[in-house]
Amino acid sequence: MDGSLLDDAKRIDPSFWPLLDELVARGVTVCPASGRQYATLRRQLGRDDLVYIAENGAHVVRDGAVLAVDGLDAEVAREVVREVRRLAAGGADVGVVLCGQASAYVERTDPAFLAQCEPYYALLARVTDLTAVDDTVLKVAVYDFGPAAVGAGPALAPFGDVASVLVSGAHWVDVMSPTADKGHALRDVQRALGVGAAQTVAFGDYLNDVGMLEAAGWSFAMDNAHPDVRARARYVAPSNNDNGVVRTLRALLRLP
Repeated sequence: MDGSLLDDAKRIDPSFWPLLDELVARGVTVCPASGRQYATLRRQLGRDDLVYIAENGAHVVRDGAVLAVDGLDAEVAREVVREVRRLAAGGADVGVVLCGQASAYVERTDPAFLAQCEPYYALLARVTDLTAVDDTVLKVAVYDFGPAAVGAGPALAPFGDVASVLVSGAHWVDVMSPTADKGHALRDVQRALGVGAAQTVAFGDYLNDVGMLEAAGWSFAMDNAHPDVRARARYVAPSNNDNGVVRTLRALLRLP
């Protein structure tokens, strides 16, 4: 989604909607994959006849029903929250979103932080203590107002012994189950549909897309992609600001 289907202004090009109708009519399964929450993706796409890979692969929904959940150990999630609190107490400008299956939750509620969270979480509850939340934890998303790759990312790297710690954007770090990944989720979808890599096209732009691209026979890095992503993909599509996903799909299906 972000950096691939969405342009830099977070817009979906109007030409995508008739293409989506055409793909579904042809029996092509369309699968938005994102670090975003399922409820947010469902709101953006507006239909249930799709497969949604949400929370960077921790939550997969097919035709409105849960296909797979790969949650984070609850105590690990609480320890991540406590570590981010320590970072904040030491002067780091960071905040936490606890991403549950029922909702996402925040205890930091200043307007600057909420402005970074609300576009990604259609269901977002404010609580006084994230460690007391009773929900299946899909991931812990940490927003760093500085560069995550040199701030929150390295600070949370020690959790890599018990979790997957992934810099998923310029300011975001996701801490998830060690097996939660867009690639694992895509393989779950492939098994459910009875298809393989040769029947799969995937687009990505950032490091959290690598596993998904490796699961697709037709893997496209966006022209705006991180260099490491471009190196792992088989092909390059026009950038997200040049409507690269739609243009490439139309070319592959020989649509005008």
